[in-house]
Amino acid sequence: MARFTLAEIREKFSSSRDFNDLLDAFQAALALNAQDLELYRPLFWNPGLSPDEVCLFGEKLANEFPALAFDTYVWLAKVFEMTFASYDNFELAMQYYRKASLVKPEEGGPYLGAADCFDPNISIPPPFMLIQFLKEGLKHVADKRDLIDRIAYLFEMIGDLDQSEHYRKLSDDLRRGKN
Repeated sequence: MARFTLAEIREKFSSSRDFNDLLDAFQAALALNAQDLELYRPLFWNPGLSPDEVCLFGEKLANEFPALAFDTYVWLAKVFEMTFASYDNFELAMQYYRKASLVKPEEGGPYLGAADCFDPNISIPPPFMLIQFLKEGLKHVADKRDLIDRIAYLFEMIGDLDQSEHYRKLSDDLRRGKN
């Protein structure tokens, strides 16, 4: 395996479009025990990689350095949400928001990030899938108001005004300190 400095690895992640070159740099970063997610972000944004290749690198990084798993999964979700959304209808973004929520279920970010993926013009991701995911988050997240607001919005978008009003009332009660 080729040995690279962190600066050389960073440069390869940013500029190389050759998978084998990127793989060599990635393996060198792992061998250096580089546990700084900032180093890997250009790799995940690299336009020379397919979604499968980005997943490969992200999964390997999360497995090698479990302390980076949550941030890696959230970052991958954002990459897929922004760059490959027109190809996979946010499926990969949702997959990684789910993985992040499994690592740290008490963190609201993955749930809210997933809700932000919703496109009301084409109902993607499917609102019922998002509602279920957000409801799962309610079991774990301490400050539930933002999740409840998103659930109310999603119910409104699908035309279930009774459920939307129910969740809006729950949110209002929480804001006023009622349980």
